[in-house]
Amino acid sequence: MGQQPSPEADPTATVDFQEVQQRPEFKELRHRHRSFVFPMAIAFLLWYFLYVLLADYAHDFMSIKLVGNINVGLVMGLLQFVSTFAITMWYVSYANKKLDPIAAGIRHDLESTEQPPAGGTK
Repeated sequence: MGQQPSPEADPTATVDFQEVQQRPEFKELRHRHRSFVFPMAIAFLLWYFLYVLLADYAHDFMSIKLVGNINVGLVMGLLQFVSTFAITMWYVSYANKKLDPIAAGIRHDLESTEQPPAGGTK
């Protein structure tokens, strides 16, 4: 039906990704990414499960009225959305400052390296 792209047309065809993963820059990128994402994911999940458990088992606490008809449960529920957006903005800022420069360097190295085609010269 369709034609398969030639290896020359695909810039990733000649990249040894396992070798790239062993480079110190890539290891640093992976370390920085994981050192932000995993703790933040754990913190958010703990916060979320606290909200769910309080909503299920602490009805009296969650129904405490703060202002008018606004109670603790409603405020905590809205704070779930606020914290989601805050974490997203924090990650974007972190990625722009700490991850993107390293990723751009790796990408530049890969794109500027001339690799011979897999089949040799034609």
